[in-house]
Amino acid sequence: MVAQLGASAIAARAHEELFSYWAALRQSGRLPGRADISPEAFKRLLPTVSLIDVLRDGPTLDYRLRLAGTGLFPVYGREITGLKLSDVYSGPACDYWRGELDALVNDRKPRVGTHSLAWRGAAHVSTLWLRLPLASDGARVDMILGYDAVIGLQSERRTTFSGIRAA
Repeated sequence: MVAQLGASAIAARAHEELFSYWAALRQSGRLPGRADISPEAFKRLLPTVSLIDVLRDGPTLDYRLRLAGTGLFPVYGREITGLKLSDVYSGPACDYWRGELDALVNDRKPRVGTHSLAWRGAAHVSTLWLRLPLASDGARVDMILGYDAVIGLQSERRTTFSGIRAA
């Protein structure tokens, strides 16, 4: 439990770091776009950073993982770069993420939370997640910058990951 509390504090600092970076890019209420983001600014966080495309089909939204950091591989047990939300999650987990991402897109505001990986049979593992809206035109969210701090994953403690894989 003490290790998890320490990991939670480290995750909170990482969230603050990435949020502060994103907030500094906002100009007069306009959201930053992907072109404004410089991964070098948060290099140490890259292993569990993601970029999520917002796919619009009329009023319906869907999401595709454009980039998934290599540190997310042991969380999902496979490469998730290039997959749609429904290809990564099913049932209640998919509904949870769809609700969170829909709210972010509609409200144009960051979201943060925790999510258990019990759906994957790993109830001892959870993510402390942060999702930040990006808009290439400054207004309409077309991408989401994500960061996941993984708590409780044994292989995460033993393995060093070096970056992001692109689709």
